[in-house]
Amino acid sequence: MHEGAYFDIIPNGVKFRQYVGVIQVGGYTIQIHPKVDDKSDYESSWCRVLVHMLRECGRVKINPYEDAHLKKGGMNLLELYFDQYLTEVQILIRNGLVKQYRKESGNVKALKGKLDFAQNIRHNLVHKERFYTTHQVYDVDHKIHQVLAQALEIVGQLSSSMWISDKCRRVQLHFPEFRKIQATKQLLDSINLNRKTAPYERALELARLIILNYSPDIAAGNERMISILFDMNKLWEEYVLVKLRKHIRENQKDYSGWTLRGQQSKLFWGRNSLRPDIVLTTPDDTYVIDTKWKNPDNSTSIQDLRQIYAYGRFWNAQKVMLLYPGATSGNTFVQFENEEYLKDNRTMHHECKKGVVSVLKEQDGKVVLNDWVGMNIFDQLFDHPPII
Repeated sequence: MHEGAYFDIIPNGVKFRQYVGVIQVGGYTIQIHPKVDDKSDYESSWCRVLVHMLRECGRVKINPYEDAHLKKGGMNLLELYFDQYLTEVQILIRNGLVKQYRKESGNVKALKGKLDFAQNIRHNLVHKERFYTTHQVYDVDHKIHQVLAQALEIVGQLSSSMWISDKCRRVQLHFPEFRKIQATKQLLDSINLNRKTAPYERALELARLIILNYSPDIAAGNERMISILFDMNKLWEEYVLVKLRKHIRENQKDYSGWTLRGQQSKLFWGRNSLRPDIVLTTPDDTYVIDTKWKNPDNSTSIQDLRQIYAYGRFWNAQKVMLLYPGATSGNTFVQFENEEYLKDNRTMHHECKKGVVSVLKEQDGKVVLNDWVGMNIFDQLFDHPPII
């Protein structure tokens, strides 16, 4: 069904690819962490890396209570999204559910709307006091709330946490009953928000995530499955871009006139185009960064080198860099031992560089998340000395 996109079948197990997140099948939960090293001492820290990246990229919001549970290992990513969704629905209930006009057909005792002659003759040949009409109704039983109700039902069925289950029951108690639907991708795409329904945006995003990743059975069995998976290559690219923009924003005086763009494309051959992950333009030069979520200890593939070289030629970039994630090593936040330089011998202008930025760092004897990622990348790109 997934055509090998998420994992490969190996003897006595499965080997996951670049996707990370959580899979729940029946009563079993599989958590896939974005680990890039082999040090078991950092296992608990890598568990938080994914949630931290999602938070920095705006994919999830975490309150202090949830953050404490994550640090203790008492909440997985799926429960975090369930809790976020229930909180959003609680806010909507507290602020008052929005009413909308919708069309309804049926028998009424007073003539209103449009009379359906064929149905009226069929249903009311004897009961002349009734009218079969199509009329407008202004209430809360509309498509948006029906989608939210379906997601609530899924959360109630799949939650393995007593705390989440109890919270879901309390939300459903205060949430009115609506007509049951089976929301599809086409139906979810057809929902357009306006000024009145703008507060529903976040709740609908989470409901969409829950509904589209839920499978009521597997191979005609009775097991319910839900999976929330992220392509780590895309998430790493987005995370690096967010960190670089944050560093430039916090140091505007030092980076006046600089622009940072993600996924900028240029035509390469016919309709085919080149699209580097990050293009940094300064008043004097252009720099290209291509992010790779791979173990930096492995040798750089020739395909990656050709790709980054093509970026440098087409963007006329002074330096292009392959950027890999790394783990912390002592108190050194930037690891320079894996750097490689490749120069174009004809022009001596394009330089291809391999860089490694630490996702984690050691501080006061503890392994914590590295908040200096943006500065670390610039230090490597512009040959600044490492920070010890």
